[in-house]
Amino acid sequence: MSGRGSGWVVAQFLLMGAVIVGGLLPPDWPGAATTVRRGTGVALIVVGAGFGVWAGRELGRALTPFPKPKPTGLVTSGPFAVVRNPVYAGFLGVFVGYGLLSGVVALALTVALAALWVGKSRVEEGMLDDVYPEYDAYCRRVRWRLIPFVY
Repeated sequence: MSGRGSGWVVAQFLLMGAVIVGGLLPPDWPGAATTVRRGTGVALIVVGAGFGVWAGRELGRALTPFPKPKPTGLVTSGPFAVVRNPVYAGFLGVFVGYGLLSGVVALALTVALAALWVGKSRVEEGMLDDVYPEYDAYCRRVRWRLIPFVY
């Protein structure tokens, strides 16, 4: 998966589609704690989408689905002051929320999507480090890749 990282992008979008389709497949969640699960799912979708869109707006012209960064300047403000990959973090929340609403298969596939985004983020961060000399200092300041206090 070299160059711009097209392989990562194709895999990402295929897996995102699989999560959506997986939400239409059985098994559904058991009836226990349905209100809490659904409320949590909706909250994660709303908060995750908001965080991801905020991150995308903060990136502006630098936003790209490819791991290879556009040389428009290192963005460290807004959600990038909280986690280094807030677009992935936000949309991971969306997909976890969707899995909680739709079913077991979607949530299981979301775990695979999270693993893919972890790998892609590592590649992307290596490329950012190559392009921006200040990236190492940014990583020391913003410790978490995706989820504060977790990873």
